[in-house]
Amino acid sequence: MRFNTKTIHGGQEQTDPAYGSVMPPIYQTSTYAQSTPGGHKGYEYSRSGNPTRTALEKSLANLENGNYGLAFGSGLAAIDAVLKLFEPGDEIISTNDLYGGSYRLFTRIFEKMGIKFHFVGMQEAGDIENYITPNTKLIWLETPSNPMMNITDIEAVTRIAKKHGVLVAADNTFASPYLQRPLDLGADIVMHSATKYLGGHSDVVLGGLVVRDKVLYQKLYFIQKASGAIPGPQDCFLVLRGIKTLHLRMQRHCENGEAVAKFLRSHPGIDQVYWPGFDDHPNHDIAKRQMSGFGGMLSFTTKEGSLNSATKIVEKLKIFTLAESLGGVESLAGHPASMTHASIPREERQKTGVVDSLIRLSVGVEDIEDLLEDLKQAIG
Repeated sequence: MRFNTKTIHGGQEQTDPAYGSVMPPIYQTSTYAQSTPGGHKGYEYSRSGNPTRTALEKSLANLENGNYGLAFGSGLAAIDAVLKLFEPGDEIISTNDLYGGSYRLFTRIFEKMGIKFHFVGMQEAGDIENYITPNTKLIWLETPSNPMMNITDIEAVTRIAKKHGVLVAADNTFASPYLQRPLDLGADIVMHSATKYLGGHSDVVLGGLVVRDKVLYQKLYFIQKASGAIPGPQDCFLVLRGIKTLHLRMQRHCENGEAVAKFLRSHPGIDQVYWPGFDDHPNHDIAKRQMSGFGGMLSFTTKEGSLNSATKIVEKLKIFTLAESLGGVESLAGHPASMTHASIPREERQKTGVVDSLIRLSVGVEDIEDLLEDLKQAIG
């Protein structure tokens, strides 16, 4: 089954066996009747399992060419479950330009529990080996990274990790499985904030993990069940519905993203544009190899280079909405330094390029001429 068909049918029963429903029903229930103690039809309590959630988890696994999917109440809840695999004294290597919420979870929660994090640049995969110790248990990738759009060579990192017996987890939120499938490139765990491209309509918060290894799945399922950070059936239904148009939406996100990136690069009021589709983007060749397109995410800085210049632009936008999040059908603009990455200390942000004049765009599926006209009038 090819990818476009997978988004609609992958991992799913063709019809619901009860009444022939084409879409998986929303099983809005907390518990399930048993014929005898322990005698049930596969479900006993909705924290441990729900048929609507199962349908979503099967779809997630199918899209990523994995064997097992797990759904969580948010992307951060999914990351939290991965980190609970480890113990005090373990070490994790992470990219140094990751999402601010991930950085906050790593440093404010799990560092206090005795896990040590190394935040390193991953544009040169070989550099990672310098940080591997006998205590290293995980390498956490985010490619393209948020918000600098840096590209990490997933295959190269996984070769290094396997040599040392280290797991690799990849945050695939920016690319979505439409553009990139990290398990095929050697990763052990794929994470999604399904709030973004998978849901696609800015109306649900949900996270997901996909793995191939059964033992790893069983460990993560135990954490999911024991910790209870699960999504409700309505949210699972919404993401399932979103997935059915993922391939159509991503085509337009990619087309519009390219047009916006090229427009910004040609504008005299703009300094740097960060988009992996440019030939001179660092690791552009790797992006071409491991992705089937360059997506709808990009960031740029103003020529003036000040907080005031960035603020003026985002406040003047009319079609782009100033808001956190990304991946919806509508175009969004964000100011990472004061919004998504505010939890990272300013000096650390600036080391990775998250300066005060940086603006991040999630380019939606509107008419491209309207988006370009909006940017023109806002930039001036």
